[in-house]
Amino acid sequence: MGRIVIWVVLVGMFLCCNFEVGLCNLAVPPPPPLMPLPTANQLKLQQREMVMVLHFGMNTFTNREWGIGTEKPQLFNPMGFDANQWAKVVKEAEFSLVILTTKHHDGFCLWPSKYTNHSVKSSPWKDGRGDVVKDLSVAARDQGLDFGVYLSPWDRHEPLFANEVQYSEFFRGQLQELLTKYGPISEVWFDGAKVNTKMAFLFSQWCALVHQLQISANILSDEGPDVRWVGNEYGSAGSTFWNTINGSSLKIGDPSTFGYLNIGDPYGTHWIPAQCDVSIRGGWFWHPEDKPKRLRELLNIYYNSVGRSCVLLLNVPPNTTGLISPEDVERLMEFKQAINTIFSVDLAASASASVTASSVRGEAFAPANVLNNDLWTYWAPEDYRNSKTVNWICLESKEAMEFNVVRIQEAIGLGQRVMKYEVYAFGVDGKENILVSSGTTIGYKKLDRLKGPVKASKVILIIWESRGGLPLISSFGLHFDPFLKGKQV
Repeated sequence: MGRIVIWVVLVGMFLCCNFEVGLCNLAVPPPPPLMPLPTANQLKLQQREMVMVLHFGMNTFTNREWGIGTEKPQLFNPMGFDANQWAKVVKEAEFSLVILTTKHHDGFCLWPSKYTNHSVKSSPWKDGRGDVVKDLSVAARDQGLDFGVYLSPWDRHEPLFANEVQYSEFFRGQLQELLTKYGPISEVWFDGAKVNTKMAFLFSQWCALVHQLQISANILSDEGPDVRWVGNEYGSAGSTFWNTINGSSLKIGDPSTFGYLNIGDPYGTHWIPAQCDVSIRGGWFWHPEDKPKRLRELLNIYYNSVGRSCVLLLNVPPNTTGLISPEDVERLMEFKQAINTIFSVDLAASASASVTASSVRGEAFAPANVLNNDLWTYWAPEDYRNSKTVNWICLESKEAMEFNVVRIQEAIGLGQRVMKYEVYAFGVDGKENILVSSGTTIGYKKLDRLKGPVKASKVILIIWESRGGLPLISSFGLHFDPFLKGKQV
């Protein structure tokens, strides 16, 4: 029976793709939102697609990943430090937000905090008068970049850490320094690591302070409240991924939640999208033996993060000189060029493809909206109010389009909806139709890599199931990736 239904739908689409669906002349209101919804700050972050973080600090000079807190401040001395070089690299790599690790687990502060001497003020760098946070915040804004801070709640140096109340006051004081002395902050990242300690963090107090002092900042941690960690450190979200989760059920640093963070919940009560963090090198901090990942690895990470409705959080660690290493710069530029090569051209839009659909809610929600790459213009079918209603949208051009990547995007400003879809191409290798990709969720952006190039003049997206019965598709495009070789993950 299932196969019969599929063929009936495909035959109907084949016929309907040859004429335009009639549009109503009367103004039709937008479809109702499907809660929960993203905030304006969350949408802005989602549309960045990629964020760069710079892990730099005491570990850079001790060749460690996690310091133990007893390191001497005299070890920190980046003789060639140049924040302008960092900011220019971030800008040239086409990232719009840079985050600095202002204090890692070892407790060493990259700014002269008045709450501890374990900071740059006790180091020989600039005779104790340096401030990495200030230098990078200024350099970033000079390049037109937004700035964010990473601040580890776990502090292996601070004696007050054993006392929940006293340490929380200490941490809140340091947080306030960062939020009030360095201009606008776009993101605050609270790492969830706290090995061999059961001390509770007064997390709600810290978040309240961030939102009070920096109203445009998103807070990233295991449990949000604005952005969640994706549950691993290799830059990959689940092939099924929901931006929604039950935020109240999560606890920072709890390993039992990592799988849940990686997938999300279609019936989650909170909109908390994910950032997929990964380093361009083997470690988070610079190590002389490490080398940057190959271009193919970075592209695979891109598909498994940005291509699964997440934000890629790519770490690029400066070296002991205080510069981003030349080999890392070279790889970043290759990565940028590759992404531009793949996605700068939408084959359907450039072929002036006609777009038809199973139904249309009204003229403002026409199928052709999927070609303009705007999150707030989208195709909406008639409102059936049934999650099992089958909807489809068809791209057709006069000339065959050769592609190996399918891009689909939902109008997530009104909620995430799609639960099951398939993409068919017509007229490939003499066959009437072939299934080229399929999946569950779409979200902000879904990038499906095909097993090989496909050449077709007609491509159809079938949405078999969606929450609320009303899928809203903001973009449906086709691309060619010349770097795709062999079996993909």
